[in-house]
Amino acid sequence: MTPSESSYLTVRGLRYHVRAWGPASAPPVIFLHGWMDCSASFQFLVDALKPGRRILAPDWRGEGLTAWASTGGYTYVDYLADLDALLEALHPGRPADIVGHSRGGNIASLYAGIRPERVRRVVNIEGFGLRRREATDAPAYYAKWLAGLREPGKVREYSGYLELAMQIRRRNPRLSEEKAAFLAQHWATTRDDGRIMLRSDPALTEPAVMLFKFDEMLACFRSIRSPLLWIEATESNNRERHGITDEDFAERRGAISTARTAVVADAGHMVHLEQPERLAELIDPFLTGP
Repeated sequence: MTPSESSYLTVRGLRYHVRAWGPASAPPVIFLHGWMDCSASFQFLVDALKPGRRILAPDWRGEGLTAWASTGGYTYVDYLADLDALLEALHPGRPADIVGHSRGGNIASLYAGIRPERVRRVVNIEGFGLRRREATDAPAYYAKWLAGLREPGKVREYSGYLELAMQIRRRNPRLSEEKAAFLAQHWATTRDDGRIMLRSDPALTEPAVMLFKFDEMLACFRSIRSPLLWIEATESNNRERHGITDEDFAERRGAISTARTAVVADAGHMVHLEQPERLAELIDPFLTGP
């Protein structure tokens, strides 16, 4: 495996962990992971990419080795502000190349429309946004959110790393035992009693404090000026999980005038885990092209 190194910095009052691969003098690329994931899961993609880049992958707030946020600190607005601060610290004054998976891809795309001068290129891997919400959804949604505040989520526990690795493989059947074992070591930590628990803040499994605003997402997408590579996986259930219809999906994709689409076959939603080599074949020429 390509060796990585860790560093920490303060981002909007939180201790943020950033994982880095490649020589410090090389051109940087920012990698953004998805929900309940961490920077280490990009290891297999980094191994498949051509050398000569500096890959910088932060753990989002509440995930990996980054500190947990206070109550209500996991909104899209928070992630956008964190990304803005991270770019100022990691790649100041210049447009950045950003590769994001799932939530990370959606945040990268939104940011590219909000701060187009700060983004050179974007690779959006399965980052298509959340369920479309109407204003009429608000009463029931916020009632569910209030109820969740009374019963905070519980930390997920496992008897050992093997149990977690087996669960990872059940959800990602194309993943080898060795890769699942590697991920388990980074997704979880050992408690004093010998059991292991996920590193991610259980608050991430609760309803977000704000409704997902579909029209705002489209407005941001329409403002993107940088080239964007939109990557879909043939075996992904991401759209079904979020209730995104074919028409809804086409509207999201069509809002980005600079995008070109690529499809990875025989891969589920976690494309970077299941087909890193094929993903690297798409990303390498996109980042180095004119």
